[in-house]
Amino acid sequence: MKMIDAHIHVDQYKDQEIESILKSSDSLEALLSVSFDLESCKRNLELSRKYQKIKPAFGFHPEQSLPAEHELGRLVQWMGEHQNDMKAVGEVGLPYYLRMDQKVSNSQFGQYKELLELFIRLAKKWDKPIVLHAVYDDAPEVCDLLEKHSVEKAHFHWFKGEEKTVARMIQNGYFISVTPEIVYKEKIQRLVRGYPLMLMMIETDGPWPFEGPFMGKMTHPDMMKETIFKMAEIKKLSETEVSERLVGNTKEFYGI
Repeated sequence: MKMIDAHIHVDQYKDQEIESILKSSDSLEALLSVSFDLESCKRNLELSRKYQKIKPAFGFHPEQSLPAEHELGRLVQWMGEHQNDMKAVGEVGLPYYLRMDQKVSNSQFGQYKELLELFIRLAKKWDKPIVLHAVYDDAPEVCDLLEKHSVEKAHFHWFKGEEKTVARMIQNGYFISVTPEIVYKEKIQRLVRGYPLMLMMIETDGPWPFEGPFMGKMTHPDMMKETIFKMAEIKKLSETEVSERLVGNTKEFYGI
């Protein structure tokens, strides 16, 4: 069973953990390692040069304070200089969880939207896919921006949202990726039941931890085998067929 982890923060693992992950999983073909900020981008680039299986994406994660103007300028300049090294722009998006914790004001949220629109324009300019952190109420706003700039290669990682938004995303051909959470979360199972397999990938979002049967375990790409088993059950297909389709989707989307 072959697999590609379509969304993982490899740079946040310890060196020995990275070595272990890459050596212990024969079925793992590649990892799309997304970035948090400029230092994270640099680390992911370094890791991609050391390990052939690691494919980097460069961006600024939205669940943190807005960057200062000079910080953003350095990041965008660096990304431009290394655009040929990256597989995508990401992880970028909107700060849903910060807003829920009332740590982002309405005016600040407008600035986050402006920042996201900048990254969308860069993805369009550089002809790169974009990796999105956009869930629940934020997802329609992100769809608005993608449509405004005619960006089609969009990947909503660990997506959660309303049926109306799901239908819109399917209509636009946007991809989602599924985490091991599908094993114990009914809402993710319902999402997978209705979303076309041809528009799906799988991910861990590691080192983010999981619950259920994964409680207390270091998040490892091998957990995606359980994701495939559950997806095959839901889609009433063989595990091999699901695995091959997911790998094919990810390779085509990211040019791996």
